[in-house]
Amino acid sequence: MKVTGGKKPVHANKTASGKHKGIFRSGWIKLVLRIIKLLFIAFVAGSLFFVILFRFVNPPITWLMIQRGFERKAAGKEWKIDKEWKSFDEISPSMMRAAVAAEDQTFLENHGFDFAAIEKAIKKNASSKKLIGGSTISQQTAKNVFLWPGRSIIRKGFEAWFTLLMEIFWSKKRIMEVYLNVIEMGDGIYGIEAASQAYFHKPASRLTNHEAAAIAVIFPSPLKWSATKPTRYLRHRQYLIMKNMRRLGPLEF
Repeated sequence: MKVTGGKKPVHANKTASGKHKGIFRSGWIKLVLRIIKLLFIAFVAGSLFFVILFRFVNPPITWLMIQRGFERKAAGKEWKIDKEWKSFDEISPSMMRAAVAAEDQTFLENHGFDFAAIEKAIKKNASSKKLIGGSTISQQTAKNVFLWPGRSIIRKGFEAWFTLLMEIFWSKKRIMEVYLNVIEMGDGIYGIEAASQAYFHKPASRLTNHEAAAIAVIFPSPLKWSATKPTRYLRHRQYLIMKNMRRLGPLEF
């Protein structure tokens, strides 16, 4: 009589082990995908919340302000964040016109992106070591309010996302108000009221065309340039900004 052993064939054990590994791997993939999905939902919900919140509430501080504060401390200087929020109606129309003339001449017409300016910047940067930007005022506001300083493809993607949300939920008037209140305008100086007091010892509501253009000209490099001690290059830029201001005329928000 033939007696059959109680052991399972080796190939059966391998098959069972492979199934267990496959189920384990599938479980991990599903868990990772679930986590990614939850993070995506949380990001979208969070970004919507803060964009809508800052439509009505003034942003108290930005990542750049905090970074600059620590940089000053590291350099042995005192912590300095000089800023004072001013509403849209408390800012000189000259300053708004100077900002548009200097940074984004299609601000009132575009939907957050100036593709012609972006294309021009890409072509220019491809053949030059000195990089130029093609960002609109909306993009710069999104970058300052919601994101960290720096240059990367990922940050640029986030910038585009927040710019789109701002254009949907904010008015152009609100974008301009926030922009002129949060951007860096000197060493430890943020916003147009602090800049106006520091450079011309007067409130932002009383800035003239010439003074507004002098401040707008330093926007690209506020730590390097001064509104009251312009170089020959800056004086020429100021002349061009004032020329554009006359061409633009009064802005209708």
